[in-house]
Amino acid sequence: MCGIVGIASRFAISKPDLLKAMRDTMGHRGPDDQGVWYTPDRRVGLAHRRLAIIDLSPAGHQPMLDASGRLCITFNGEIYNYQELRRELEGLGHRFRTASDTEVILEAYRAWGTDCLVHLNGMFAFGLYDSQEQRLFLARDRAGEKPLYYRLAEGTFTFASELKALMADASFGRQLDLEALDYYLAFGYVPGEKCILKEVRKLPPAHGLIYDLAGEKLTLGRYWQLGEPDSSPATESDLVEELASLLQDSVRLRLIADVPVGVLLSGGIDSSLVTAMAARVCDRPVKTFTITFPGHAAYDEGPYAQLVARHFGTEHTEMVAEPTTVGLLPELARQFDEPLGDSSLVPTYLVSRLVRQHVTVALGGDGGDELFGGYQRYSAIQLQETVRRVIPLRIRDWIGAAAARFLPPGLKGRNYLLEFTADLPQSIARINTYFDPISRYRLLAPLDLHPSPDQLPELYKVSLCHSSHSPLQQVSRVDFLTNLVDDFLVKVDRASMLTSLEVRSPWLDPRLIEFSWGKVPDRLRATVRNRKILPRKSKKCSLRLILTCSTKA
Repeated sequence: MCGIVGIASRFAISKPDLLKAMRDTMGHRGPDDQGVWYTPDRRVGLAHRRLAIIDLSPAGHQPMLDASGRLCITFNGEIYNYQELRRELEGLGHRFRTASDTEVILEAYRAWGTDCLVHLNGMFAFGLYDSQEQRLFLARDRAGEKPLYYRLAEGTFTFASELKALMADASFGRQLDLEALDYYLAFGYVPGEKCILKEVRKLPPAHGLIYDLAGEKLTLGRYWQLGEPDSSPATESDLVEELASLLQDSVRLRLIADVPVGVLLSGGIDSSLVTAMAARVCDRPVKTFTITFPGHAAYDEGPYAQLVARHFGTEHTEMVAEPTTVGLLPELARQFDEPLGDSSLVPTYLVSRLVRQHVTVALGGDGGDELFGGYQRYSAIQLQETVRRVIPLRIRDWIGAAAARFLPPGLKGRNYLLEFTADLPQSIARINTYFDPISRYRLLAPLDLHPSPDQLPELYKVSLCHSSHSPLQQVSRVDFLTNLVDDFLVKVDRASMLTSLEVRSPWLDPRLIEFSWGKVPDRLRATVRNRKILPRKSKKCSLRLILTCSTKA
């Protein structure tokens, strides 16, 4: 995992130390090495901070040039199928000088151009300069695990892993984007392409961007998107077997590293299945880690994790979360750059800090809930849709108006009553909102922000719903494209990288994402009574298989 930054300008870069200053705001993302590279005319510069994971030798130094000197890349992330791609590219005549996954991206671009993205299985954000075409090529992974900010102003294009790197430029105005603030007050995060500061945008997941230096033209394009459900359902046993096979290979790929690797084990279904698969593919005991919270039994998953660790014979480490103070918050605020209303960012950082004392890479469980129906609201939205058909609209409107007027924002159950009055897409858009439109209007009125009805943040989520999809498909799709990307993955990336820990998410393998959306029916994801149904069945199957293998051994 690394920190990347770059500049491309119509003029020669006049501030020789600017690129280094931007790079070094992200020293926590890469404490092992640093580098900077310029074109001969100094109109393009790339810089890098390295956390060495694959090929720890100096050969993995970045920014990295290809053998011809035509291409240069600064890359953040991991390409999990790099060994397979390397063999394929060698078959096409490509030759390699390093053992790194970074060089695989360079050669993949040489072979397939911007279409190289469809070949990459990984979490990544990179900037690649093609001196022959005089263009800068940026890309971000399908699920949005790795961040990428960019800014185009006055003939200069800049990009970086974190907003603070762009802010190192004194010419950056740092003006608050009031529309983005409205979105933050609604959702607790700034979603999509928006940024809390004007002039800055985030590259969306599954997108590539080309900046043509000669024409000063910026082109944005999507290279992947969620598919449609398959109308020809497979049998339950086949789906259980396919899920286990895909997850096992995903875990296998994510265990590849030249540094110590462990698993974040909570005792829940997602992390337990990851642990089970790691135990199947590893030839030595898997390292697992659990954080305990003494005196807080409701939040302490230690006993459950111990059962799983004992069952799979892992090298288990149980760490005690120490009390902290509000003095930690300014440090986290600096790290996160944009506001994030997720209270779990504090324990996520504390967990990362403890785990980093033992390993450099940890496998987590992000994505399992969105893909396989893990949230309680997935049952609630289906029940709500059934009840909505029975209760007349006039009564529902009265309930919603009363809730909006008499119940304060944040009160448990208030959002549910507000959702109940709306149609399904509006109901989904209002799930977990912090402030409703009337409350936001009152808060933002002193700033002279009065968004029109067609500019409300809720409409962003409404636009992601499709009437051809079931209620469960609509709500989980919105969660995958919004909450997961702009809240949970941001939280994990910033908190873990502040400690120089790389967190990998086996559940976000593109093959698992496509399997979930394309093949798994609602009845095996979530119903009114049950959730995460297919993984539960897979967990039982995996436990039996591990026991069988252990007995034979």
